[in-house]
Amino acid sequence: MKKEFTDIWGLILGGSSGLGLASARKLAAHGMHVCIVHRDRKNNLAQFEAEVTQMRSQGVQVLTFNKDALSEATIHEVVASLPKKKVGLILHSIAKGSLKTMIGKPDHVLTKGDIELTSHAMGISWYAWIRALLDADRLAKEVCNIAFTSEGNAKVWPGYGAVSVAKASLEALMRQMAVELAPLGIRSNCIQAGTTQTPSFEMIPGSEQLAEMSKKRNPFSRLTTPEDVANAVYLLCTAEARWINGSVLKVDGGESLR
Repeated sequence: MKKEFTDIWGLILGGSSGLGLASARKLAAHGMHVCIVHRDRKNNLAQFEAEVTQMRSQGVQVLTFNKDALSEATIHEVVASLPKKKVGLILHSIAKGSLKTMIGKPDHVLTKGDIELTSHAMGISWYAWIRALLDADRLAKEVCNIAFTSEGNAKVWPGYGAVSVAKASLEALMRQMAVELAPLGIRSNCIQAGTTQTPSFEMIPGSEQLAEMSKKRNPFSRLTTPEDVANAVYLLCTAEARWINGSVLKVDGGESLR
């Protein structure tokens, strides 16, 4: 397999499963060193560590931090561990937030605090990491800056209100960074994946019904896979994608058209 990426690091926030892990695998296979920040219990680590071993067998370096990606201390530690002027990818794949609805039992109703926590985790934290990398002079001459959004950015799903707010913030940040950070060689884009059965998707109330509906909506009659999305991450990192900036790239097989 061709190794397009040499002496370049990718920082993946939320990379121990789902879209983040699939992207890490793909990029490692093409020669990119990866640094994965994740949050997992000990009983989930064995499978992840096996994935890390497999990635290292590709001849790349892999750093992992099982720590809170929203903590300033974690941001400082991770950024300090990366070499100067070598980070060519930032991939924001953090899935942490509230799936409460706006009506229901008092202890299960969405609150202002829930919305603020979710917006920070799944939206604003993207900029916090970019800012830290810039301040520490860790970014390469050309940088691919990506975050995952979803169709829920504009559609209403029960229990998705806080995440929808976060995704709207994420896309607003993307547009702003696409313009303001372009002079620094940073291209910012979002990937809107189709319905993908990841651990975070399965936490959404009614996820099984959503999956079945998505299969019927999709022109190819199947769900999006993590590998479909990882392929798009890889494509955005290539030299041929250098003129793609400020876009929401749909990777859903046409699902969102119906």
